[in-house]
Amino acid sequence: MNGTPPAWSSSPVRVGLVGAGPWARAVHARVLAAGPETQLTGVWARRTEAARETAAPYGAAVATTFEELLDGCEAVAFAVPPAVQADLAHRAAKAGKALLLEKPLGADLSSAQRLAEAIQDAGVVSQLVLTNRYHPVVREFLAAARELDVAGARSCLVHGAFLGGDFATTWRLEHGALLDLGPHLLDLLDAAVGRIVAIRGTGDPRRWIELTCEHENGAVSQASLSGSVNVPSGITRIELFGSHPTLVFDSAGLGQEEPWPVLRREFATAVRSGVSGELDARRGLHLQTLMALALNG
Repeated sequence: MNGTPPAWSSSPVRVGLVGAGPWARAVHARVLAAGPETQLTGVWARRTEAARETAAPYGAAVATTFEELLDGCEAVAFAVPPAVQADLAHRAAKAGKALLLEKPLGADLSSAQRLAEAIQDAGVVSQLVLTNRYHPVVREFLAAARELDVAGARSCLVHGAFLGGDFATTWRLEHGALLDLGPHLLDLLDAAVGRIVAIRGTGDPRRWIELTCEHENGAVSQASLSGSVNVPSGITRIELFGSHPTLVFDSAGLGQEEPWPVLRREFATAVRSGVSGELDARRGLHLQTLMALALNG
């Protein structure tokens, strides 16, 4: 590689992890510890034993308090329910830490707004773990979509994780698919078709919810969401219609390539440059606003 070496080649971003549940163990801890752009420096969770189990494979420290975690890092990653994230990330932003945030930003629109404002006021970097957006196949789909004059779209994101297992957590069962899956699908529709300016929802988010989205360019899209259907594996599918041949994204075609190295590299780049990318807290607030509108008519 020519030119100046990346900043993390001599100084990886020191990241503390909040949370020690299944997602924290399977993704956040593993990805952040893999480097070379980041270093997992510590883990904090309400249950110290769970934090110890999460940190041990990577030689990370176990923080006994949230403040201790903040003292040992320059960025904080969150793998906790949205209500907990909104509170703790607010405190981390005020402490000047860069933030790697799960979606949704908060459990409701008001908490998401407070967090987004705190991040803006503190001037810290933020980035959302919108998994699909870091996959090369998805980026190719979005690049192709932006060249089209889309008249309408239909889409779905469905799986059976709420039926049982590690991810049938309390907050997911309470709020359902809109808050958990909605950010992923609405983000893709917004990016592929055009900014969503109006949205209506019908159905029960805990079983099946149907969304009708109006885009600023006049296109209309449909989105179906459920985490409570018995399918062999999760399905994400988007079809774009217009005078052009139909453009389709189907998660079945993603293959084995993981999005995590791209996410890690882009987060480290943002932290070192001090400039957030497109998928920041402002993006998260836009998505949370859409979900609130869908719920409230």
